[in-house]
Formats: sequence, structure tokens, C-alpha cells
Amino acid sequence: MNAKQMKVFAFDFSGPAHLSAGLWRHPNDRGSEYKNIDYWVEYAKLLESANFDGIFFADNIGYHDVYEGSVDAALRDGAQIPTNDPAYLIPAMAAATKGLAFGVTTSTAYEQPYTVARKFSTLDHITKGRVGWNVVNSYSDSAARNHSADKQRSHADRYERAAEFVDACLKLWEGSWEDDAVANDAASGTYVDPSKVHEIHHEGNSFTIPGIHLCEPSVQRTPVIFQAGGSSRGVALAAATAEAVFMNSTTKSGLKKWVDNLRAETVAAGRRADSLAVLQMITVISAATDEEAQKKYEEYLSYVSYEGAMARFSGWTGLDTSTLEPDLPLKDMKVEGTQTMLDVFTKMDPDKEWTPRDIAEYIGVGGTSPVIVGGPKTCADELESWINETGVDGFNLAHGVKYQDMADFAQFVAPELQRRGLMRTEPAAGTLRENLFGEGHNRLAEDHPGAAYRVSKVNSPV
Repeated sequence: MNAKQMKVFAFDFSGPAHLSAGLWRHPNDRGSEYKNIDYWVEYAKLLESANFDGIFFADNIGYHDVYEGSVDAALRDGAQIPTNDPAYLIPAMAAATKGLAFGVTTSTAYEQPYTVARKFSTLDHITKGRVGWNVVNSYSDSAARNHSADKQRSHADRYERAAEFVDACLKLWEGSWEDDAVANDAASGTYVDPSKVHEIHHEGNSFTIPGIHLCEPSVQRTPVIFQAGGSSRGVALAAATAEAVFMNSTTKSGLKKWVDNLRAETVAAGRRADSLAVLQMITVISAATDEEAQKKYEEYLSYVSYEGAMARFSGWTGLDTSTLEPDLPLKDMKVEGTQTMLDVFTKMDPDKEWTPRDIAEYIGVGGTSPVIVGGPKTCADELESWINETGVDGFNLAHGVKYQDMADFAQFVAPELQRRGLMRTEPAAGTLRENLFGEGHNRLAEDHPGAAYRVSKVNSPV
């Protein structure tokens, strides 16, 4: 039995290096071009020509300064720093394409719903409905310190704020302007009919927004809402409000449990199980043959920076891994916080005695995502098995070498997936929500909580 047609997004970052450590030094890596809009336009055209569904931009408003108590190691390896705001890339990339979609990460930790709602309405207008918002709440103390806070909020507080943040944005997008509020009537001298624009009167624990949204309704009104939290609170927020969820499991069995649990939580929240599109992060190193791909992967490994990998991992975990012996098995160490870090890897390979150097090599290419290495058939077989065995809807493709790995996927893997009917054979069309859920699905589903804020419902007679 063939798998369903998968959704395929490129996973990237507006900086010289993202998840892979040290590979910016590879001669084929184009990360240093991140400041050049021509590069991103070329990239967008490549993705659309290969029939990718979209590109998803990670973002980080902090930086990795846990390793050795300093940002120095991260700076030396370009470990998610420097970084530009990816939202400014979208208009140019959208103008150069017809259907390619754009997921954009924006944090709820230090922004305000009023300005974020305006930002995404603007992007949705400009892209003709091809934009999604990845809701994150930020995890680094460096971000907190540089946003006038001593340290980040507690995990519970961050999610409470995020839930209210999304709720306030939904009120602005869905409950402020009626669909026909813009009259543009020169004869009567009325551009907007004031009777069809409504204040939202939001009063919560974190935000007070009494007034109206600044933007008229866009194609989707609400951008597609993405979420990636893996904790119980993250799953609860995704089940309640997300339309697409990015996951990062190291094993198929683990991913299936995550997917099944998320869909059950979604049903418990009063929504259909298929209300969510689930995308797994994965790295694909491909070539014309398995042998060539393996040779390429081994070459990539020779570029991996131990310090760069550990700078990232320390930032992700909050544990200063410079205190660990690189070649001593973690099970032999008595370091606070190590057990949680170790569990991620022992579940992958219980028989392996993982050392920090092993972890650096593993995450050095594509971060913590699984890595598929092979020719067209091998890669397609493995991607198909992830779809069939886990219930995900598609993939967020990370890279080892920036641009090159996506070009290789387009050349070697995409045609094989298309031949099997597993990947679209024409560029995406319509809105991002239609891409994910079918033609005609421009707006939030009726069972999404945001639908309750729709002007037609809010202002209808009781």
C-alpha cells in the first residue's frame, strides 16, 4: 500500500548557519549569502520548481551563551548567530513564486498581540494567503535579559502567556472587521463602513486590548497556526489552537506515540483528529547512488565542529557541556542535568555508550533530527516508511550544507517521490490552509476556537 501524498517544507534560518555545526565551512555551503535577497529569491524559485509545499523559517531572539558561560563559541561557529528577522524575506520570495508557502516563527514572550496580528495580516495580504505563524514562547535567558527581564518566565507562565497571546490575536483577526467592512465607495465618501468594524474588548492576565484591529481582513484572515511544543503544556496548546505541528522524534516508534497522543488530545479539545497537519523534522543527504550519498555524508562529518555542536546543545538543554569529558560515556559521569540529555540518545540506541563527542557528531549534521542518507530509492523508501508507520503528514527538511542539500533533494529524491505519487507533481496553488486541508478551506475550521470570535457570530442576535 502506498503512503498518502506527503507535504514537504524546507526548514531554514535567516543566518549563516542553523542546526548543523561547522558545515558553513564546506565549499558548497551558501550560508554567508543570507544577507542577499537575491539568494533567497533564487532559493524560493528552486523550491517551487521542485514542487515543495513551502519553506519554514525558524527564528531565535536569544543566543547560545551557556557553553563555557559565554556566547563566544556560538559566535565562532555562527551557531544561530548572527541572525536577521526572516519576516522581511517573505515579500520578495512571495513575489518570485506563485504558490510556495511561508511559515514564520514569532515569539509570544516579548512581543505584543496587537503588533503581531498586524504583522501577519500584512504578510497574508502580500502573499495572497500563503503564510503561517509558528507560535513559540522562547527558551533562553539571553533573550530575557536583552528584553529587560532578569530571566525567562517559568515554563508554566510562558505557556499561559502564549495561550492568551494566541487568543487575543484570534479576536483581532476574526472578530474585529466584517468581511465587507471596506466599501471603497467614492460616491458616498466612505472607504470603511464604521458600523462593520468592532472593538474586541480583550482583558486578560497579560494583555489588555480594547480596540479594533489595524488591518482589514486578509485572504485567510488568520494565518495558519503552527506550533512545536513537545511538553504536556505544549501539546495542550497545540491541540487547542494549532493547525500544523512540527515534531522532532529520533525514532518512528516514538513519533507514532507523539502523533497518536496529539490527535487524541485534539479530539478531547473538541476538534477533529485530522484538524492538525503533523510534520516531522528530518535531514536528507542524497546523491545519484547510495555510495555517493554515503561518501558525501562522511565528508560532511569531517567538517563538524565539536565546539559549535556543544554550543548549540548547551543552549538547547541549559547544561554547560564544557564541563563534560568529550570521550567519557555519559553514564559514568555525575553531572546534574546529564540524565535528561542522555535519555534522548539512549532511547535511540540503548546498546551504545554515548559520549559528548558522539552526540556532537550526531547533531553536527541536521541537529537532533534523524538523518537519511542514500540515493533516490533509498531516501524515498525511508521517507515513505516514516509516513506509513507514524501517521505524520509530511516533513520539515533540515540540511547539512545550506542550499546544496535542498538542490540535491530536488534533483534526486523529489522525482522518485513524484513517480510513486507521494509528492505533488505541480507547484502548490491557493492559500497555505488550502494546501494543508483542501481547496476551499481558506478560513479557520468551524471547530477551531477562533471560529467562535467571527464577527458574524459575535454580532448575531441571541
